[in-house]
Amino acid sequence: MQYMSETKRYACKSCGLSVTRQELMELRRKLRPVFESGEDQRKQRRKDYLKWWLSKKK
Repeated sequence: MQYMSETKRYACKSCGLSVTRQELMELRRKLRPVFESGEDQRKQRRKDYLKWWLSKKK
């Protein structure tokens, strides 16, 4: 994204999307939980697997 000072908006060079700073922050906020929840799920699965694996070793 490139900031256009004359319009005070951010524009995407590849698709042409143009947003204000506030709109950009809202988009990031909406998309961020999706990525975090996926990472959190992977971490939880790893913990569960390790717990299961170690329980079989005793």
